[in-house]
Amino acid sequence: MMSQIHNHSNNTMKKKLFLTLCLFALGLFTTLPMTLKAQAPIRAGDAKFGLTPQLLQKLKASYKETSTDKALQNMVVANGMDFSNSQKGVTLDGEFSHKVESKGITDQKRSGRCWLFTGQNVLRAEAMRVYNLGELTFSQNYNYFWDQLEKSNLFLQAVIDTRSLPMDDRKVEWLFRHPINDGGQFTGISDNFMKYGVVPSEVMPETASSNNTAKLSSLIAEILRQEGIRIREDAEKGKSEALLIERKEKALSAIYKLLVLNLGKPTEKFTYTLKDKEGKAISTKEYTPQSFYQALFKRDMRTSYVMLMNNPTLPYYKVYAIEYDRHMYDGVNWTYINLPMEEIKEMAIASIKDSTMMYYSCDVGKQLDRKTGVLTLHNFDYSSIAGIELNMDKRERIATNTSGSTHAMTLMAVDLDAKGKPTKWMVENSWGADSGYKGHLIMSDEWFDAYTFRIVVDKKYLTARAKALLSQKPELLPPWDPMFMQDK
Repeated sequence: MMSQIHNHSNNTMKKKLFLTLCLFALGLFTTLPMTLKAQAPIRAGDAKFGLTPQLLQKLKASYKETSTDKALQNMVVANGMDFSNSQKGVTLDGEFSHKVESKGITDQKRSGRCWLFTGQNVLRAEAMRVYNLGELTFSQNYNYFWDQLEKSNLFLQAVIDTRSLPMDDRKVEWLFRHPINDGGQFTGISDNFMKYGVVPSEVMPETASSNNTAKLSSLIAEILRQEGIRIREDAEKGKSEALLIERKEKALSAIYKLLVLNLGKPTEKFTYTLKDKEGKAISTKEYTPQSFYQALFKRDMRTSYVMLMNNPTLPYYKVYAIEYDRHMYDGVNWTYINLPMEEIKEMAIASIKDSTMMYYSCDVGKQLDRKTGVLTLHNFDYSSIAGIELNMDKRERIATNTSGSTHAMTLMAVDLDAKGKPTKWMVENSWGADSGYKGHLIMSDEWFDAYTFRIVVDKKYLTARAKALLSQKPELLPPWDPMFMQDK
């Protein structure tokens, strides 16, 4: 009997405990959601400033869909927005008062190596003029091989140098965002050619991967990011700098192999016959890439040329350099004299008059008529299509990342009026002979002012004022400066 009473008492206590737990759980279940429901949804901004139903209705009502709008829509839907502006008022032809002769248009195919083609085209024109040579082209593939290996080392060594900084440091973040690509600028040419020389295109011809660099560049970038992270992990574990460098070199070995598989092994010696314009042999010799460069040019590109920039966001008549804007770890940062366009054009005209081409880069996509190869400020009337005046000046376009240097070409011609003022310019492009105006682009002087950024001139064409600025110590700009845009 006592046992039954005891069991009954235990059962009663268990039921009460179970009921209490159920009520507690029910309280949690009902209270927590009610608390959450009572809270306003988490918003990044005030809802009244979003696209409210009222604002959407207002926007819809603002489009009147007139017969003109319907006709314009039909035209844009069928043809895109790049249809000719009948009011542009500028017609450019291929006649120029001053022009540097060249022979043979190159084609960078589906790659971003315009900077390399441009640098070689400048040298090619010089060699053909000085030695009365026939057609001559250099191997872009040869120099591209070394460019990619040098850029890989630049990234990995920069990771080692910044290993004490946190991963979210702006410089570290920038490095991992931009480990490598196939674009570049003039110091990548001068450093590369002086260290590795040049070879004729027949010695190391193009390959599938050099003509279409996207896959190779993407794979190298992935390897660099992975090995960069591993280097930082090793550094956090306290491994010595010597061990970090050992890891870097192991990664570079893998990249070297990848480059050989895709581009071929760079030649060390070759025999080549130079020929004149009539096709007669001038000489047949054995060369190394370095001796071939010296045989043709006999000068140091790193000290022979000066980079001029027009960047109205910074004070003129100052010298600037951009950190990491180089192709080699032990190379030279992009260093330039910032000048008004009128003074840059004065030196460019002097160079063309003396039959010397120049490395030139601009924002080529702005108002480019690809069919004719003509660049003017009003080829296409986007303002009328959009219904809003697009009128930012050059300084505003740079500051807002609307415009910057995107493509390098070879500046080769200028047309001067009776007063000696330029009216139009012509560049030799690297998009093949069938593109633009017989492989060239022609630009109005107004377009030239608005979208030209970089010109590289031989020192002998500098004005006295520009030459005096070379003694300045460059002001170092960060790698995220708007002008760090590699030409492609």
